[in-house]
Amino acid sequence: MPSISSPKTPEMRRATRFPVDYETICETRKDGEFTVKLSNISAHGCQFIHEVELNKGDRVIVRLPVAGRIEAFLVWSHSGRSGFEFERVIREPDFVALLDQIEHADSR
Repeated sequence: MPSISSPKTPEMRRATRFPVDYETICETRKDGEFTVKLSNISAHGCQFIHEVELNKGDRVIVRLPVAGRIEAFLVWSHSGRSGFEFERVIREPDFVALLDQIEHADSR
C-alpha cells in the first residue's frame, strides 16, 4: 500500500517569474498615478510593492519599458504586495528587451 503524504501544491503559473527591483508608475481611475516597486515579472504578470490600497479585481495600468502601458488586474494582495495578471501577454522578443532594460536600470 502506498504511503500517504501531504499533497504538494502543483505549480500553476504559466510562465517563469524573474526577480527584479524596478520602480515604475501605475495608475488607477480612483487613485490616479502612484509609484510602485516591481519585485518580479513574467510575460503574463507581475508582483509589486505599493502603499495604495488595492482590492482583488482592481485594474491598474503599469508603465513598463518596451511594453509601454499595459493594463493588469489584481489577483491577490497581502501586506502591501500584490500580484497582477496582464490583460495581454508580452511577446517574447519584447519581454527579453524589457528584462534587459530593467537590468540596466537596476545597475545604475
